[in-house]
Amino acid sequence: MRSSPKRTLLRLLLLSTAFAGGTALVQAQTTQLDTLVVDGGGNGSGGEAQLRTSTGSKVAVAVKRIPQSVSTVTRDQLDKNPSTKADEALRYSAGVNTQTYGADADTDWYSIRGFQAEQTGMFLDNMQLYQTGFGTFVVDPYLLERIDVLKGPVSSLYGGANVGGIVNYTGKRPRNERFLETETGVNNFGNAYLGVDGGDVIADGDLAYRLTAKLSGGGWETDKARDLRGVVQGSVTWTPTDATSVTVYGNYQNVDLDHTSTGFMPYLGTAVDAPGGVRIPRNLNYGESAIDVYQRQQFMIGYELEHDINDSWTVRQNARYAGMDLNEDYIYASGFADLAGTQLVRDRWAHHTKAGIGTIDTQVEGNFATGPVDHTLLLGVDFKSYRHEPATFYAGNVGNLDIYNPVYGIPYTAPALAAGQVTTMNQLGFYAQDQLRLDNFVLTLNGRYDLARTELIGPTPSTREEGVFTGRVGLGYEFDNGLTPYVSYATSFNPSLATTTADALLPSETGEQWEAGIKYEPTFMDGLITASVFNINRNGVAAPDPVTWWKSVPVGKVNVQGAELEGMFKIEDFTVRGALTYLDAEVVASTNAALLGKTPVQVPTLTASFGVDYTFTDGTFDGLTIGAGVRVLGETWADQANTTKVPGTALIDAGLSYKRDDWSAALNVSNILDTSYVASCQTTTSCGYGQGRTATLSFKKSW
Repeated sequence: MRSSPKRTLLRLLLLSTAFAGGTALVQAQTTQLDTLVVDGGGNGSGGEAQLRTSTGSKVAVAVKRIPQSVSTVTRDQLDKNPSTKADEALRYSAGVNTQTYGADADTDWYSIRGFQAEQTGMFLDNMQLYQTGFGTFVVDPYLLERIDVLKGPVSSLYGGANVGGIVNYTGKRPRNERFLETETGVNNFGNAYLGVDGGDVIADGDLAYRLTAKLSGGGWETDKARDLRGVVQGSVTWTPTDATSVTVYGNYQNVDLDHTSTGFMPYLGTAVDAPGGVRIPRNLNYGESAIDVYQRQQFMIGYELEHDINDSWTVRQNARYAGMDLNEDYIYASGFADLAGTQLVRDRWAHHTKAGIGTIDTQVEGNFATGPVDHTLLLGVDFKSYRHEPATFYAGNVGNLDIYNPVYGIPYTAPALAAGQVTTMNQLGFYAQDQLRLDNFVLTLNGRYDLARTELIGPTPSTREEGVFTGRVGLGYEFDNGLTPYVSYATSFNPSLATTTADALLPSETGEQWEAGIKYEPTFMDGLITASVFNINRNGVAAPDPVTWWKSVPVGKVNVQGAELEGMFKIEDFTVRGALTYLDAEVVASTNAALLGKTPVQVPTLTASFGVDYTFTDGTFDGLTIGAGVRVLGETWADQANTTKVPGTALIDAGLSYKRDDWSAALNVSNILDTSYVASCQTTTSCGYGQGRTATLSFKKSW
C-alpha cells in the first residue's frame, strides 16, 4: 500500500526520535547560524529578529513565511569547512542527495526530493544557470555568500525548472567597508588552494568594490589525477543617492584537469564483489594519460539595479550573461569483458561544447495596506535565452584494462569531432506574487505565464512552442511563540531538451506538489526547525535510451511522497544541526509496463545527518571549536527493474578549529573511517564510488 502523508510524517518523527536519542555524534561542519536580521515592520510582525532569504520569493522575507521548505548553508559554514565543490557543502541538507556520481572533479551532482536537479535546478542570484549535456556551469563556493535550497516546484517565480526544487547560490558583493582576508589550505591528496577576498569604499562612500580570487590545484583520490583551477570575481556598487544603487560584476574561471575515475564503473566489483571476491580499487585510473583532456573556460557578466520610488514602491532589474567553452577527451569504463571480473571494457568519448545563457529580470515591489491586510506585491517580467553547441566523437572499445595489473599506452589519435545538433531555448515569463498578512495569517499567491520556444538547428530541425501557466498558493499562521504551520500547492513545468534517436524533441515536463509542514523559530534561542510532508507528481519524464544512452525515451509519470525533518539551533556554546529525509518514489505511468510500480534509480528511501559542535568561550581553550558528525545514506536501486540494490552506508566526519583575534585555523576530515562505498548507480554498468577520507587543513587571516 502507498503511504499516506500522515503516516509518512509519523514514521519520520519516530525515526528522528530514535536517531537523535541514540546518537551522541557532532558535526564536522562547525555550524553557526546565519546572522539574524531585524525586520523593521511593514510586513513584519513587530520588529522581531528573523532568518531571511530571497530564495522562494525574490524579495527578502522571513524564511518561516515562505510556504515551502528551505535549507541554508551560510558563509560561516563554508568558511569553517572549505569545499572544493558546491555539492560537498550540501551534504547535511534535508531533501538533498549530493555527489550521486561520487567525487567527480568537474561537475556538481545533486538531487532534490528524488529528482536530479543540477541541470535545471541550478540558480545564481535568483537567475537560472540552465545546462544540458556537457554544457555545464561550475560555481566555486569561494565566490559565494550563501547557498539556499528551495524544495518543490518553483516555476511560478522562475519559469522552467526542476520539479523537486532548486539550489540558489548567492554571490559575494561589496560590503561597504574596507576589508582584506586571505585563506590557504591543503588536503591529504596534496590539493592546495590560496584565496584572497577584499574590498573598500571610495568616493565619499558612493562607490564600493570587492575583488575575490582563488587559485587551487594538486592531486585527487584517483591515481595520477591532477587539476589546476583559477577563478577571479570583481564587483562594484555605485550608490548615487540613498534611493538608488547599481552593481556591476563579472567573473572568469579556468579549469585544466586530469579526470577522477570514480564513476562509470560496473556494479559487480564496486557495490558488491565480482566473481572470486574481486573489487575494483577505488583509486584506479582506468583512463589514459595521453588521452585525458579537460579544459574549461567560463565567464559571467551582469548588473543589479535597484531604485526606491518612494517608501512603498521599489523597482529592480537584474541581468546576466554566462558562457562556457569546454574541451574534453577521455577513456570511460563500461563494464567487465570477462566472467572473472578483472578486465574493464573502455570506450572513448570526446567533445567540444559551447553554451551560453542570457537572462534579464525586471521587478516592481510594493508594500502597502488595504484595510487590515498588509501586502507585499511583486510584479515582474523576465526573459532567458539559452544556446547549446556540441561537437562530439565516440569510439567503441579501445582496449580492455586489467584492474590488478593495469597496462597503459593506447596510441593517441586526434578525435574527429562531428558537429552535433544546435539547441536554442527562449523563454518569456510574466509573473505576479502577493504575500498578504492579516493579523497572524500569511497568505502567499503566485501566478505566472510563460511563452517558451525550443528549437533544434541542424540536419533534422525541430521546433516546439508552448504557453504554460503555473501557480502557487500557500497559507501559514504565525503563533507568537515562533511556531508557523503552513500548507501549500504549487505547479511547475520544465521545457525538455531531451531528444529521441530520431532527433525529435520530447514533450516538456509538468509537475505539481502538495506540501504541509511546521516551521519553528524559537523565541528563546537562535534556531529554525522545519518538519514537512509532501506529494510530488512529475509528468513527461524522460530516461536515457537503453541502446543510445545520449538520447532519450519517454518514461511517463513519477510520484514521490515523502517527509523531511531539519533543525539548526544554538544553545549556549553548543550548535546542533540535524536532517532526516524519507522518500517513497514510484513510477505510476509508463510506456514500458514493466516499470510500473518500480522505484527510479538513485533515489534513497532514507537519508539522515546529525551533528553538534562545541565552542569554548573562556579559559585556556577560548576560541577552540570541536565537532564531529554522521551522515547516513540509505540503499538505492541500481537498475530500473529493481532487481539490484546499492547498499546503504554511514559516514563519520570530524572537525577542529581555532580562532584568535584576526586569524583562524581549521582541520576538517570527512569520512574519517575511510569507508568504501558506492554513492549510486545509474545502471549496473555506471556506478560511482563515494569520496574516501579527505582531510583538509586551512588557515585564514583578516588584515
